Amino acid sequence: MGELAVTPVQVLLVEDNAGDIRLIQEILKEAEVLIDLIVAKDGIQAMAALRQEGDFSGTGHIDLVLLDLNLPGKDGREVLAEIRTDAVLRNTPVIVLTSSAADKDVSHAYDHWANCYVVKPIDLDDFIAAVRSIEDFWLTIVKLPPTGTARS
Repeated sequence: MGELAVTPVQVLLVEDNAGDIRLIQEILKEAEVLIDLIVAKDGIQAMAALRQEGDFSGTGHIDLVLLDLNLPGKDGREVLAEIRTDAVLRNTPVIVLTSSAADKDVSHAYDHWANCYVVKPIDLDDFIAAVRSIEDFWLTIVKLPPTGTARS
C-alpha cells in the first residue's frame, strides 16, 4: 500500500485507560507509516501537548488527535471545543475514539467539528480492526493539513 513516511506522523492519543493505550500503541507499531505516538492521559495534558508546553515541549506539531471523551479533569468535550476555538490548533484533525455511543455525545462532537466519531468496540478483534481502519484511512489515504495552518 503506502510507503514509510520520511518524517513521522505526530499522533496525539488522549486516553486515560492504560489497557487501551497499550493496545493502540501495539496496533500502531505495525502501521504502514512511521508514527510518533504521544500519549496524554487527560485533557490538560492534551492541550499542553497540542501547544508543545511543559513536559510536551519539543514534541513538534500534532498531525492527528485520537480523543477519548470521558477523561479526568478537563474532558474530551472541553478539549475538542478548545481546539476548535484556537486559531493555531483548529485545523488539526480530531477523531473521537470513545466508549460513548450516546446521541448527545455524537451530536456534540460533530457540532464542534470533530472529523469523525468512532465508538470503541468491546470485542478485541473489532477494536483492533477499528484502530487499523483509522490508521489506514487517516494516515495513508487522507492528506493531512500542513503544519501551522488555520481555517479562515
